[in-house]
Amino acid sequence: MTVELNGIAHIQLTVNDPDACCPFWEKLCHFLEMKTLIKGEGIVYCIGSRTGILVRGAPPDKRDRPYDQERPGLHHFCFRAREREHVDQIYDFVKEMGAVIVHPPEDGSQFAPGYYSLLFEDPDGIRVEVNHVPGKGHLGGKGRLAEGGAGPNDHLPEG
Repeated sequence: MTVELNGIAHIQLTVNDPDACCPFWEKLCHFLEMKTLIKGEGIVYCIGSRTGILVRGAPPDKRDRPYDQERPGLHHFCFRAREREHVDQIYDFVKEMGAVIVHPPEDGSQFAPGYYSLLFEDPDGIRVEVNHVPGKGHLGGKGRLAEGGAGPNDHLPEG
């Protein structure tokens, strides 16, 4: 027996600089049609768009370790946009907010047919991707896992 999930309910991020990160995330979440559910000193939790983002400051005595995507733990997470144009709109928004842009919107067809994404960092350096993959991606059309597709890959594509 298997169970199909309905996406990710929420993501909780622990940050070193809640004074910069909480306003950044609240503004971004509002742009993504989410609403603030909890807001207090060093914490913000927004819900909507079929998910939730909770950002909370690390205890002051544990704020001595900067985010490092090569350490065990979170490398990055990715929001899925409904339309390719939404990736461009989010890019314009986060660029205007002063986010560090790792890469602007670009083709990533090495990952999936029609893959289009941008990658940026929040004020703590946590990497966030926004992508659009048309149709069912790897599960349909010319995807690797579609009927008649090539099947699972043995490595992560470069990109």
